[in-house]
Amino acid sequence: MKNFIALLIVLSCLFYSFSTFAVNVNTASAEEIAEELKGIGAAKAGAIVRYRKEMGPFKSLEELTNVKGIGASTIDKNREKIQLGVEE
Repeated sequence: MKNFIALLIVLSCLFYSFSTFAVNVNTASAEEIAEELKGIGAAKAGAIVRYRKEMGPFKSLEELTNVKGIGASTIDKNREKIQLGVEE
């Protein structure tokens, strides 16, 4: 029983850590995007949110390169942290 409880605690911590560091660019605020993604400050994060409002949700990571100032290297640095799915 102790092992089962310990396993639940570890899994809960892992789930929390993964959810804390990922950012959904289709739902996050500019502040959240700037805080979580490397190489993206307030101006670029604002551009991501404006693009999303004008063009609709991002369907692929590569679509982020349509935002001025966001290139392939920025995407590569943040690939593991970017989520696209719409949260319910």
